[in-house]
Amino acid sequence: MKNSFLVIVFLSAALISSCSDYSKMLKITDYEYKYEVAKQYYAEGQYNRATLLMQDVIASMKGTESGEESLYLLGMSSYKSKNYDAAASYFRKYYQTYPKGLYAEEARFNCGRSLYMTTPEPRLDQTATYEAVTEFQQFLENYPTSRLRGEAQDMIFSLQDKLVEKEYLSAKLYYNLGSYFLNCPNGGSNYQACIVTAENAVKDFPYTTRREDFAILILRAKFELARQSVEAKKEERYNAAVDEYYGFTSEYPESKYTAEANALLAGARKYLNRHSSTSAATLDPEDSSEKGTKEEK
Repeated sequence: MKNSFLVIVFLSAALISSCSDYSKMLKITDYEYKYEVAKQYYAEGQYNRATLLMQDVIASMKGTESGEESLYLLGMSSYKSKNYDAAASYFRKYYQTYPKGLYAEEARFNCGRSLYMTTPEPRLDQTATYEAVTEFQQFLENYPTSRLRGEAQDMIFSLQDKLVEKEYLSAKLYYNLGSYFLNCPNGGSNYQACIVTAENAVKDFPYTTRREDFAILILRAKFELARQSVEAKKEERYNAAVDEYYGFTSEYPESKYTAEANALLAGARKYLNRHSSTSAATLDPEDSSEKGTKEEK
């Protein structure tokens, strides 16, 4: 908030300190006076009262010298009374109405910050999180040298961590569902869904600290997909899983999951070696017979 805004607020508080009866203020029709009282309540930290009075006078302030200030103050009082959805709406309305206004920079930042405060835990729908990220990105585009840039970036990183966690929980859920098929009415597999979800998350958030956790989840899913496949697809899928293993150990040579990865590889090799031996045994009699016929000839 700019210093000029604070000065206006506290000067207003000094001018009308005699007005303390809130119930009477609600009935007053002098909107300019009610607005000054609302600023006093704001200065005193009585944000709920300030918000209610501001909502009552905001329409009358539009088009006046106080119109810009009153809209921004309504956003701030709503934010400080923890009515974050309303605050975001007021801040957005401010910077759309006054794109070059005195508080436009702060309004864009505070709109993102208000949305940030509404974002749910990772297990829930993350629509609000995406909205907050977009708001902060737009803020950074419009004010690349803002003093609030670092704080906005930190909140973006925090929001992205939440989105990553959501994707990780989704991928893990698919893996845990395993061979359960009722959630796949159109075909496909939970293991395939796990792989796709995890791979997309790593692609979208390449620097996430969850990268190694996604990698082992992909590896587990590929081995399990191969193990539970029909015989005709087993060899191809086991070979794909083995390739994934070497990619994993190359990227994470000292992974906390190394022992598990090695165990998965051993299981794949056991199948592939047995399959290769069976194929060779099937061909041996023909090769021997053919060889013997040539020798007789």
